[in-house]
Amino acid sequence: LLGYEGVEVINPEGGKEDAEEEAHRGRWKQEERESYWKMMHKYIGSDVTSMVTLPVLIFEPMTMLQKMAELMEYSYLLDRADECEDPYLRLVYASSWAISVYYAYQRTWKPFNPIIGETYELVNHEGITFISEQVSHHPPMSAGHAENEHFTYDVTSKLKTKFLGNSLDVYPVGRTRVTLKRDGVVLDLVPPPTKVNNLIFGRTWVDSPGEMIMTNLTTGDKVVDLWSMALFHCSAGRYEVDGYVYNAAEEPKILMTGKWNESMSYQPCDMEGEPLQGTELKEVWHVADTPKNDKFQFTYFAHKINSFDTAPKKLLASDSRLRPDRFALEKGDLSKAGSEKSRLEERQRAEKRTREAKGHQFTPRWFDLTDEISATPWGDLEIYRFNGKYTEHRATVDSSDGIDEVDLASIEFNPWQYGNLSTE
Repeated sequence: LLGYEGVEVINPEGGKEDAEEEAHRGRWKQEERESYWKMMHKYIGSDVTSMVTLPVLIFEPMTMLQKMAELMEYSYLLDRADECEDPYLRLVYASSWAISVYYAYQRTWKPFNPIIGETYELVNHEGITFISEQVSHHPPMSAGHAENEHFTYDVTSKLKTKFLGNSLDVYPVGRTRVTLKRDGVVLDLVPPPTKVNNLIFGRTWVDSPGEMIMTNLTTGDKVVDLWSMALFHCSAGRYEVDGYVYNAAEEPKILMTGKWNESMSYQPCDMEGEPLQGTELKEVWHVADTPKNDKFQFTYFAHKINSFDTAPKKLLASDSRLRPDRFALEKGDLSKAGSEKSRLEERQRAEKRTREAKGHQFTPRWFDLTDEISATPWGDLEIYRFNGKYTEHRATVDSSDGIDEVDLASIEFNPWQYGNLSTE
């Protein structure tokens, strides 16, 4: 998401008694906001996902490819869904997994846009192998694949935005599919849209109104979770998520309730959606402990994502961990982060000019563009499919002998080195 540091959980109708404290928390000075507004007002009504160069001071030291991997923090819920005999309880586990990531997504710093051809690899977590790749620059699109003994996870992601001056609408034009291996069950996820209010002037707040729907494409059963209140809105219903698991005949079977920043619970229900007598709420997920006063509000898992401890041996030189702008920001050097970000973006533009001059097109290495077009509530989406080459690559690397120990941080970031250019 296009983020803004200083976004706080507030009531937009509330008073100004803590406005001074909020001002001290943010990095924007008033004159900086006014300068930024003059630059941005010409984009009103536009999709600003990739057309605007943003200052590095609003970024967090993570890329969108790494952000995709944060869905793996509570992957044990998908393991349990795969092991579950009850088809409705299976959806309770799987939808709780989808809700769990919103705790991490409350961070309002902006991730770096990946360079075309950039990748991110994750190993050493719950037996999962994760790979993501930036498959398109305009429009910005990413593809990801994760797998362990219980499930496969596949996503094609393309954000669509509409800049409205002092607010931003974000539409998740993507497709997420989870396949549970034991029974071959395929789950489809449609998340709600997001609106960022008071981006530059006023007290910034974010809401995510609407429904999150997870459908069992194999049986027709589904979960509909209603985000009944604004995601970061101050009110009695703050953080709350309520919903039901329905069978294919649209009959409620299990009610779900909780808060996306705390826990989710479930209880069997009758045809009217009321709890069955003799049953009680049971907790299915609880948020993990988090570091205190973390500079970027990272979770422990977010720090693992940035760490080389979760990187495989012979890490691809295109990996997000190796980006010099991301690394400089992590170390607190905003000046270097900004100059490195500009250098990478210019090199990307130069590479594109070279490609076009030679009549070449970019071809992703680990994902293939298919003929499939997926209809989403916010527009059609071209689907990329994991081609299996990464599995072969990793098996070859892991089985090879005599690999020298290398300081991974010393590898030069280079998403262009693999010759993934093909003649049209």
